[in-house]
Amino acid sequence: MNDSEYRTFCLELAGSFAERLGKEAEKTSPEDPLRALAAGFDELARGQGIYEQGPALVSTLFTHAPEFAPLFPRDLLWFIGGDCLHYMPDEEMQTFQTLEERRVAAADDEDFDYRAERAKLLNLQ
Repeated sequence: MNDSEYRTFCLELAGSFAERLGKEAEKTSPEDPLRALAAGFDELARGQGIYEQGPALVSTLFTHAPEFAPLFPRDLLWFIGGDCLHYMPDEEMQTFQTLEERRVAAADDEDFDYRAERAKLLNLQ
């Protein structure tokens, strides 16, 4: 999986999360801050400001809407990086570092299956 494919994968994860959060936000009043947060994640899912606004949105999610934090893909914490890494334990960061190293090393190897490697390292099999 090259960098472009990896970015697409992460944006797909962001899109799924934004959709779920948006559905929950629709259940709230129009002035509820969750609606603005959902709109921000919707923009991120379209690749707009993922590195600029992403860390602030993630911080807002984890501090002001923690009930939705378990739904946020851990892969995105790693992908966005920066302050988002504060929400990952050291062991998890090491796992994602290993996955990243394997992905980069195999960038030109068409037989490398990122999703399978991810599942194996994260014990999702």
